Amino acid sequence: MTKEMSKTQIDRLGDRLRKGNVSDDDLRLLDQYRLSFSEAYETVVGNIRKELSLEPTGRPAKSTTSISDKLRRESIRLTQIQDIAGGRLIVPDISSQESVVQSLENLFENTTIVDRRKQPSHGYRAVHVIVSYLGKAIEIQVRTLLQHQWAELSEKFSDIVNPAIKYGGGNESIQTTLKELSSVVATQEWLEVNSASIATLLLSQDVLTENKKQEMINIQQEISNLSQEIFEHLRSNIEVVEELKGENDDISDRV
Repeated sequence: MTKEMSKTQIDRLGDRLRKGNVSDDDLRLLDQYRLSFSEAYETVVGNIRKELSLEPTGRPAKSTTSISDKLRRESIRLTQIQDIAGGRLIVPDISSQESVVQSLENLFENTTIVDRRKQPSHGYRAVHVIVSYLGKAIEIQVRTLLQHQWAELSEKFSDIVNPAIKYGGGNESIQTTLKELSSVVATQEWLEVNSASIATLLLSQDVLTENKKQEMINIQQEISNLSQEIFEHLRSNIEVVEELKGENDDISDRV
């Protein structure tokens, strides 16, 4: 059985990865560290499937390249990276997101919530539930459909135009577009929440005439239709960026 590395050894390995001074032994140590998350990952994901009947997509270990890039990009130690292993849950809307996050908190004893809706990261919005299990941090991303589509668009720009886009760099016009779309998603999602709360309250009080009740139902349907339109708009943008892949001209001039 391979002896587990100490926190100091792991962070020293991270320092070497950050500097790019990496030996074959370091790569083997990193692989050992990555694989040390497997048991915790399988247990956390397995419990989500069994107890919550949810099916997260995920990865038991972040790639070597992704880890090295994150160490260079952020002022962080290797032992502080919380998404070495993790999964993702896609839910319909904010209400479902709140419910799933609460369920995850109830399911696991040690959790930390990172709410990227309140403090978006370069437009990225979601809720991350960090589960601590067997001394390992397993990150579960909980995204709404609209948040996920936005993230997919950001990823597509990063893959095809410039990897820095996902982290707030690259073409300024693309950054502006992504941030504006993120604001549209945020406004729409909170409109859904607030309008649903008002509708539920009024309908439960039985103070509305039948005509007013129908008007309220129609408003809710219009808000739902608007969400679908935003979803389709994001998806069509993803398709446009994908179609530009491999062309010789500057993609950033065409978005």
